[in-house]
Amino acid sequence: MLNRFFGQKQQQQQQQQEPGQEQAVAPERAGGDSTSEQGLNPFKNSLSRTRKLFGRIGDSFRQNDITDDLWDELEEALISADVGPNTSTWLMERLRQRAAAEQMRTGIQVQQALREELVKLLGKPAPLNFAKQSPLTVILVIGVNGSGKTTSIAKMAYQLTREGHKVILAAADTFRAAAIDQLKVWGERVNVPVISQNPGSDPGAVVYDAIQAAGTRGSDVLIVDTAGRLHTKYNLMEELKKINKVIQKLLPEGPQELLMVIDATTGQNALLAARKFAEDIGLTGVIITKLDSTAKGGFAFAVSDDLDVPIKFIGTGEKVGDLAPFDPQSFVAALFAQD
Repeated sequence: MLNRFFGQKQQQQQQQQEPGQEQAVAPERAGGDSTSEQGLNPFKNSLSRTRKLFGRIGDSFRQNDITDDLWDELEEALISADVGPNTSTWLMERLRQRAAAEQMRTGIQVQQALREELVKLLGKPAPLNFAKQSPLTVILVIGVNGSGKTTSIAKMAYQLTREGHKVILAAADTFRAAAIDQLKVWGERVNVPVISQNPGSDPGAVVYDAIQAAGTRGSDVLIVDTAGRLHTKYNLMEELKKINKVIQKLLPEGPQELLMVIDATTGQNALLAARKFAEDIGLTGVIITKLDSTAKGGFAFAVSDDLDVPIKFIGTGEKVGDLAPFDPQSFVAALFAQD
């Protein structure tokens, strides 16, 4: 499953299902409508600051003519929202091409084309991969300390538990005692068991114990908290290699996911680190956190365009239930919603 770094076959394109795995099927939306029209959009509040940036060009969109000011204001809004220079440039070129080819005459037409192109950039919804043959699905999670990694793991465990899964957590980020303690606290809050050892222990041994415990307790999902120090890249690679060997020995089908947690408030800087890890270890998806604390909601488009891996979840707030499975239609709708 995890390509390149683990020496396995290149992961197939997102729309091609791998042998031995199944995906939950997201319900289709009639007519392309999103949940925002029903007032149920989980991304609306977290994108409020970013939405204000796009709101500034609302008057230009409502003009009868497509002016140079509209193009300038649109490009400024994209860059200010941290869509990124490359993605912003591509979007502007694409919209200008469409405006000419489709003989657009009004700002409303440009706005609709922008929404369509943003949805395309984000791709299709990508639910978590679950093991089909193995009784246990294993999800590895990496992320810089302070990115919201441990909190995201707890939120994911809470959500999966509510969906009927029996979840167990592994505290394999053994470099810091605080990381182990934090996961234990969250485990108690969401009523999910945490398997741990002393600080400095071998992460592979922790994962081994967790897999054994999962079998004993009848758990069907194991989430592994690991690698909170991405600056020591070589050590991280070695750590992940050991963990993967342990998993493969006991569960040849796993791991099913390797997710990276990215803090949206750090914007393009976080993207640089994520890009390197996506190239080296073959991430299967990302979780974006803290969108509610920044006006850089456009960061999601840069992630999709640059990393070429799906966004699995968006952190939408501080509460344990504030983790939303990513849906491109709803996300873009929230960006243009009326407050």
